[in-house]
Amino acid sequence: MATEIKVPSMGESITSGIIAAWHIKDGDIVESGQVLYELETDKITSEGQADVGGQIKLAVTEGDEVEIGQVIAIIDESVPAPAKAAQKKLEKTPSLFKEKTVAEKTEIKGEKTLEPQPFSPAVRRLASESGIDPEAIKGTGKGGRVTKEDLITSSHEADGRGKSESKRNFTPAEDITTTKPQADAMPSPARASTTERSTRKKISPMRKRIAERLVEAQRTAAILTTFNEADMSAVMSLRKTYQEIFFGKHGVKLGFMPFFVKAVVNALIEVPALNGQIDGETLIENNFYDIGVAVGKKKGLLVPVVRDCDKLSFAEIEKNIISYAKKANDGNIAIEDLEGGVFTISNGGIFGSMLSTPILNMPQSGILGMHTIQQRPVVVNNEIVIRPMMYLALSYDHRIVDGREAVTFLIKVKETIEDPSRLMFEI
Repeated sequence: MATEIKVPSMGESITSGIIAAWHIKDGDIVESGQVLYELETDKITSEGQADVGGQIKLAVTEGDEVEIGQVIAIIDESVPAPAKAAQKKLEKTPSLFKEKTVAEKTEIKGEKTLEPQPFSPAVRRLASESGIDPEAIKGTGKGGRVTKEDLITSSHEADGRGKSESKRNFTPAEDITTTKPQADAMPSPARASTTERSTRKKISPMRKRIAERLVEAQRTAAILTTFNEADMSAVMSLRKTYQEIFFGKHGVKLGFMPFFVKAVVNALIEVPALNGQIDGETLIENNFYDIGVAVGKKKGLLVPVVRDCDKLSFAEIEKNIISYAKKANDGNIAIEDLEGGVFTISNGGIFGSMLSTPILNMPQSGILGMHTIQQRPVVVNNEIVIRPMMYLALSYDHRIVDGREAVTFLIKVKETIEDPSRLMFEI
């Protein structure tokens, strides 16, 4: 019996994608639930799994563009029992990757019986290079699967650099107190082994869509940017004072982003023009506060939306952001996670950016750019003091937002960050 593997539906707005990677080879024996491929669309990158076990025959290759519903592989269920074939293959694999049996896992860990999770080629390759056993790592991927990011994090922790290097996960909630550009915030690209002076490759759907949206925003909206700066002393002091208690109660660290999300919501309530958008000849005034938080990943920027931020606690906002960051890194983020935001916050400070002019996330009318925190001399009560300062940038659609409103909004954010107690009294 043969089972067809088809490209699944991902929402009405997505009609095609590109096979970014196959995690198996033509003719391999696969198991039900095993990750087979990565599909990259103009909005998200997702993984496809085998519905049944058997021998797989590929119908398309990496880099091919495929339509929703198209058959990309066929699994012959009549070919050797997948479990036996998989076990035989594992026996030939170096001991570093050899899966323990269910009995062994139960005996060693004293836990419930667990099925072995296959490792992706990227994980096996990185494990071989680093010498780290992926079997000993707790996976954060779907179904507890060990991801490449898990292995990178484990490697950094092993050599004593876990804290500084953990920013490779691009979690927006991470500290950004460094005063120098983080040159190692993103992995250095491998030097090309080819002797050619340049190489050519097809632009990915996601990169094409990002380009289209950026050009559309520049062409359609009247984008203007206003700047200010905020003294981060109060926020940093609160985090230092309550971090241990906060973590003990909620299980997550308190980052800077919840303060900014709440400050933005507070400012949107005071200046509702920033919470509106243009739809043709109609002006829409939103009365809800779904805030998009930009998440950087290797293949592009995603903006998942935290819903009803006016009703969420700091811990709930933090957990939402961390969850979205992990889903983005694992390629598990859904279309629904990216839709419906009314305002966006982008944290370029994670990568060491001192100042920038963010581009609108259309059809929204405003985006706040956060930047790296630097110790700078400022005048306080007629005295020069050193304070941790952050430049803030607000880009807005001048078609519906006046300069006075934009400046008022940004000052409101600044005041809330410099005096977070305002959030308690909603002032």
